[in-house]
Amino acid sequence: MSFATLDILSAATPEGRPLFDNLTLALGRERTGLVGRNGSGKSTLLRILAGEAAPAGGSLVRSGSVGVLRQEWPGEWRVDEVLGVRAGLERLARVLAGEGDEEDLAEADWTLEERVVAALAETGLEGVALDRRVATLSGGERTRVGIARLRIDAPDLLLLDEPTNNLDAEGRAAVMALVDGWRGGVLVASHDRALLEHMDRIVELTPLGARVFGGG
Repeated sequence: MSFATLDILSAATPEGRPLFDNLTLALGRERTGLVGRNGSGKSTLLRILAGEAAPAGGSLVRSGSVGVLRQEWPGEWRVDEVLGVRAGLERLARVLAGEGDEEDLAEADWTLEERVVAALAETGLEGVALDRRVATLSGGERTRVGIARLRIDAPDLLLLDEPTNNLDAEGRAAVMALVDGWRGGVLVASHDRALLEHMDRIVELTPLGARVFGGG
Protein backbone atom coordinates (compact mmCIF):
# COMPACT_ATOMS: atom_id res chain seq x y z
CA MET A 1 0.00 0.00 0.00
CA SER A 2 1.27 3.47 -0.88
CA PHE A 3 0.68 6.30 1.61
CA ALA A 4 1.94 8.95 -0.83
CA THR A 5 2.45 8.79 -4.59
CA LEU A 6 4.49 11.38 -6.49
CA ASP A 7 4.07 11.57 -10.26
CA ILE A 8 6.53 13.61 -12.40
CA LEU A 9 6.83 16.05 -9.49
CA SER A 10 9.02 19.14 -9.81
CA ALA A 11 10.05 21.79 -7.30
CA ALA A 12 11.77 25.16 -7.29
CA THR A 13 13.05 27.68 -4.76
CA PRO A 14 10.90 30.75 -3.91
CA GLU A 15 13.12 32.67 -6.34
CA GLY A 16 12.26 30.22 -9.11
CA ARG A 17 15.51 28.23 -9.26
CA PRO A 18 14.72 24.62 -10.26
CA LEU A 19 15.54 22.00 -7.61
CA PHE A 20 14.40 18.74 -9.17
CA ASP A 21 12.16 17.60 -11.99
CA ASN A 22 10.31 14.49 -13.15
CA LEU A 23 10.28 12.84 -9.70
CA THR A 24 8.10 9.73 -9.64
CA LEU A 25 8.04 7.77 -6.39
CA ALA A 26 5.69 5.75 -4.18
CA LEU A 27 6.10 5.78 -0.39
CA GLY A 28 4.59 2.84 1.41
CA ARG A 29 5.30 0.71 4.44
CA GLU A 30 9.10 0.84 4.25
CA ARG A 31 12.00 2.90 5.59
CA THR A 32 13.37 5.19 2.88
CA GLY A 33 16.52 7.25 3.22
CA LEU A 34 16.61 10.44 1.14
CA VAL A 35 20.07 11.64 0.13
CA GLY A 36 21.43 14.26 -2.24
CA ARG A 37 23.75 17.20 -2.42
CA ASN A 38 23.05 20.25 -0.27
CA GLY A 39 20.52 22.39 -2.10
CA SER A 40 19.10 19.45 -4.06
CA GLY A 41 15.64 19.96 -2.57
CA LYS A 42 15.42 17.29 0.13
CA SER A 43 13.84 19.58 2.73
CA THR A 44 11.55 21.08 0.08
CA LEU A 45 10.33 17.60 -0.87
CA LEU A 46 9.52 16.83 2.78
CA ARG A 47 7.62 20.10 3.08
CA ILE A 48 5.63 19.27 -0.07
CA LEU A 49 4.76 15.84 1.36
CA ALA A 50 3.71 17.47 4.63
CA GLY A 51 1.44 19.92 2.81
CA GLU A 52 3.57 22.91 3.84
CA ALA A 53 4.72 23.78 0.31
CA ALA A 54 3.33 23.36 -3.20
CA PRO A 55 5.17 21.61 -6.04
CA ALA A 56 6.09 23.53 -9.17
CA GLY A 57 4.54 20.81 -11.30
CA GLY A 58 3.34 17.21 -11.32
CA SER A 59 1.03 15.63 -8.78
CA LEU A 60 1.03 14.28 -5.24
CA VAL A 61 -1.65 11.92 -3.95
CA ARG A 62 -1.77 11.14 -0.22
CA SER A 63 -3.70 8.06 0.83
CA GLY A 64 -2.58 8.06 4.46
CA SER A 65 -1.87 10.43 7.33
CA VAL A 66 1.50 12.18 7.49
CA GLY A 67 3.48 13.18 10.58
CA VAL A 68 6.61 15.34 10.83
CA LEU A 69 9.26 15.03 13.54
CA ARG A 70 9.62 18.58 14.83
CA GLN A 71 12.51 19.45 17.11
CA GLU A 72 11.91 23.13 17.80
CA TRP A 73 8.95 24.45 19.79
CA PRO A 74 8.05 27.79 21.40
CA GLY A 75 9.85 28.01 24.73
CA GLU A 76 6.70 29.02 26.60
CA TRP A 77 4.80 25.90 25.51
CA ARG A 78 4.18 23.14 28.02
CA VAL A 79 5.09 19.50 27.38
CA ASP A 80 1.41 18.54 27.08
CA GLU A 81 0.98 21.23 24.40
CA VAL A 82 3.91 19.86 22.39
CA LEU A 83 2.34 16.43 22.70
CA GLY A 84 -0.96 17.84 21.48
CA VAL A 85 -2.85 16.34 24.42
CA ARG A 86 -3.51 19.23 26.81
CA ALA A 87 -7.12 19.79 25.74
CA GLY A 88 -7.85 16.05 25.67
CA LEU A 89 -6.44 15.47 29.15
CA GLU A 90 -8.34 18.47 30.54
CA ARG A 91 -11.54 17.07 29.02
CA LEU A 92 -10.92 13.71 30.68
CA ALA A 93 -10.30 15.41 34.01
CA ARG A 94 -13.63 17.27 33.76
CA VAL A 95 -15.50 14.07 32.96
CA LEU A 96 -13.88 12.10 35.78
CA ALA A 97 -14.64 14.96 38.19
CA GLY A 98 -18.31 14.88 37.15
CA GLU A 99 -18.05 18.36 35.60
CA GLY A 100 -18.12 17.42 31.92
CA ASP A 101 -20.92 18.31 29.53
CA GLU A 102 -22.40 16.19 26.71
CA GLU A 103 -19.66 17.27 24.28
CA ASP A 104 -16.98 16.24 26.77
CA LEU A 105 -18.59 12.83 27.17
CA ALA A 106 -18.88 12.37 23.41
CA GLU A 107 -15.31 13.48 22.66
CA ALA A 108 -13.50 11.91 25.63
CA ASP A 109 -10.55 9.69 24.63
CA TRP A 110 -10.46 7.12 27.40
CA THR A 111 -7.12 5.64 26.30
CA LEU A 112 -5.30 8.98 25.99
CA GLU A 113 -3.70 9.11 29.43
CA GLU A 114 -2.39 5.56 29.08
CA ARG A 115 -0.95 6.32 25.61
CA VAL A 116 0.77 9.48 26.86
CA VAL A 117 2.43 7.61 29.74
CA ALA A 118 3.55 4.84 27.38
CA ALA A 119 4.91 7.25 24.76
CA LEU A 120 6.96 9.19 27.32
CA ALA A 121 8.34 5.96 28.79
CA GLU A 122 9.30 4.66 25.34
CA THR A 123 11.27 7.83 24.63
CA GLY A 124 13.14 7.96 27.94
CA LEU A 125 11.01 10.75 29.43
CA GLU A 126 9.15 8.73 32.04
CA GLY A 127 7.95 10.96 34.83
CA VAL A 128 8.49 14.28 33.06
CA ALA A 129 5.96 16.86 34.25
CA LEU A 130 3.34 17.63 31.60
CA ASP A 131 3.21 21.29 32.70
CA ARG A 132 6.99 21.72 32.29
CA ARG A 133 7.98 24.49 29.87
CA VAL A 134 9.88 23.69 26.68
CA ALA A 135 12.48 26.35 27.54
CA THR A 136 13.66 24.18 30.45
CA LEU A 137 14.28 21.12 28.25
CA SER A 138 17.58 20.24 26.58
CA GLY A 139 17.77 19.89 22.79
CA GLY A 140 17.72 16.12 23.09
CA GLU A 141 14.71 16.22 25.40
CA ARG A 142 12.82 18.42 22.94
CA THR A 143 13.46 15.92 20.17
CA ARG A 144 12.28 13.08 22.39
CA VAL A 145 9.06 14.95 23.23
CA GLY A 146 8.53 15.37 19.48
CA ILE A 147 9.06 11.62 19.05
CA ALA A 148 6.57 10.93 21.84
CA ARG A 149 4.00 13.07 20.01
CA LEU A 150 4.44 10.95 16.88
CA ARG A 151 3.98 7.79 18.93
CA ILE A 152 0.69 9.19 20.28
CA ASP A 153 -0.56 10.43 16.89
CA ALA A 154 0.59 7.26 15.02
CA PRO A 155 0.52 8.66 11.44
CA ASP A 156 0.92 6.32 8.48
CA LEU A 157 3.99 8.07 7.07
CA LEU A 158 6.76 9.70 9.12
CA LEU A 159 8.90 12.53 7.70
CA LEU A 160 12.26 13.23 9.36
CA ASP A 161 14.62 15.98 8.18
CA GLU A 162 18.20 15.53 9.49
CA PRO A 163 16.74 14.18 12.76
CA THR A 164 20.05 13.28 14.46
CA ASN A 165 21.81 16.61 13.95
CA ASN A 166 23.18 18.06 17.21
CA LEU A 167 21.64 15.33 19.38
CA ASP A 168 23.09 13.67 22.45
CA ALA A 169 23.45 9.88 22.61
CA GLU A 170 20.01 9.40 24.18
CA GLY A 171 18.37 11.56 21.52
CA ARG A 172 20.07 9.63 18.70
CA ALA A 173 19.02 6.33 20.28
CA ALA A 174 15.42 7.55 20.49
CA VAL A 175 15.44 8.46 16.79
CA MET A 176 16.91 5.06 15.85
CA ALA A 177 14.29 3.27 17.97
CA LEU A 178 11.50 5.28 16.33
CA VAL A 179 12.73 4.42 12.83
CA ASP A 180 13.34 0.74 13.58
CA GLY A 181 10.02 0.16 15.33
CA TRP A 182 7.65 2.15 13.11
CA ARG A 183 4.93 0.00 11.54
CA GLY A 184 4.07 2.46 8.80
CA GLY A 185 6.31 4.27 6.33
CA VAL A 186 9.34 6.41 7.12
CA LEU A 187 11.12 8.95 4.90
CA VAL A 188 14.38 10.28 6.35
CA ALA A 189 16.47 13.02 4.78
CA SER A 190 19.92 12.61 6.33
CA HIS A 191 23.68 12.54 5.90
CA ASP A 192 24.03 10.30 8.97
CA ARG A 193 25.55 7.04 7.71
CA ALA A 194 24.66 5.15 10.89
CA LEU A 195 21.00 6.14 10.52
CA LEU A 196 20.94 5.41 6.78
CA GLU A 197 22.14 1.85 7.47
CA HIS A 198 18.72 1.27 9.06
CA MET A 199 16.89 2.00 5.79
CA ASP A 200 15.21 -0.52 3.48
CA ARG A 201 16.15 1.58 0.45
CA ILE A 202 17.95 4.79 -0.44
CA VAL A 203 16.55 7.43 -2.80
CA GLU A 204 19.11 9.84 -4.24
CA LEU A 205 17.50 13.12 -5.25
CA THR A 206 18.98 14.65 -8.42
CA PRO A 207 17.97 17.57 -10.67
CA LEU A 208 16.47 15.05 -13.11
CA GLY A 209 14.44 13.04 -10.59
CA ALA A 210 15.61 10.23 -8.36
CA ARG A 211 17.72 7.09 -8.34
CA VAL A 212 16.62 4.26 -6.06
CA PHE A 213 18.97 1.78 -4.37
CA GLY A 214 17.99 -1.21 -2.26
CA GLY A 215 19.25 -1.49 1.29
CA GLY A 216 21.03 0.96 3.57
